[in-house]
Amino acid sequence: MFLTRGNVMQEQIKNINTLEELQLLYTATFGKNGTMTAKLKNMKNLDNDARAELNRENTMLRELFKSRQAEIENAALMAGLEKQRLDASLNPMPENRGTLHPLTHALADISQILESFGYEMWTGPEIEDDWHNFTALNTPEYHPARDMQDTFFLENGNVMRTQTSAIQIRSMEKIGAPIKMFGIGATYRKEMDATHSPMFHQIEGLYIDKNVTMSDLIADVREFLKRFFEMDDVQLRVRPSYFPFTEPSIEIDMMWQGKKWLEIMGAGMVHPNVLRNCNINPDEYQGFAFGFGWDRLAMLKYGLNDIRQFYDGDVRWLKSAGF
Repeated sequence: MFLTRGNVMQEQIKNINTLEELQLLYTATFGKNGTMTAKLKNMKNLDNDARAELNRENTMLRELFKSRQAEIENAALMAGLEKQRLDASLNPMPENRGTLHPLTHALADISQILESFGYEMWTGPEIEDDWHNFTALNTPEYHPARDMQDTFFLENGNVMRTQTSAIQIRSMEKIGAPIKMFGIGATYRKEMDATHSPMFHQIEGLYIDKNVTMSDLIADVREFLKRFFEMDDVQLRVRPSYFPFTEPSIEIDMMWQGKKWLEIMGAGMVHPNVLRNCNINPDEYQGFAFGFGWDRLAMLKYGLNDIRQFYDGDVRWLKSAGF
């Protein structure tokens, strides 16, 4: 009797195609007032054989409901996936991939070249004290760099680093001589035009040993520029200059595209007072230092004409520049 009714119920379940209809039938069967619920309540009045048969029907129906529910859910999932199927014949959507910023490209190239020369990369704090930013670099109190119009001073007397030379002082204080390093980082000055930014990036190199000469400086600068700009040779012009932390001091210009001289960097032999301030004996050691803004080198290498565009965050400009 029960199996016959079970077969009828089994057909009903198989013919249902929605979860809503299946839930209605399940409630009518196993709900509080369901047909199977009523049978189970009357089980105490049945003999052993009838109880066993009712248990089998109850188990079978529950498994049928569970199985049919899984089938309906799977059918709905497959139908949804079918609607979302990718048509491989369609043109793909254009990809808007990110790229490295030109300054990041330039820094990677510069660092690789200098490290191949034996220089070690150093970094330092962007907020500096007077000693590391000025005094240890032999910068007198009357020097224009200390003027409020050129430097960002903080209330506690510290400054926003005006040059990465401060990193050179910290490196010499820490390991002394001999030393061959370059410092990288952001620097801050009250300047703003097409070729100057109030925040820009500097790299300064330092080489201190017993027999270092100006010829070594020029040789390193020449080879560096050849590699960075991917040239077979470069034409340099050396002009006398003045920096409080080097003596003698020079400016190095490069002939650009055979048309004009461009100022590339300042350099010179490290001033004896700077060595003394870092507990290095200038009678035993000597060396050179050089510094340049890698923003400006990047402008030359990538054919850009306004340093401020590096920091505007305008993706259209970066794309037009080839990045």
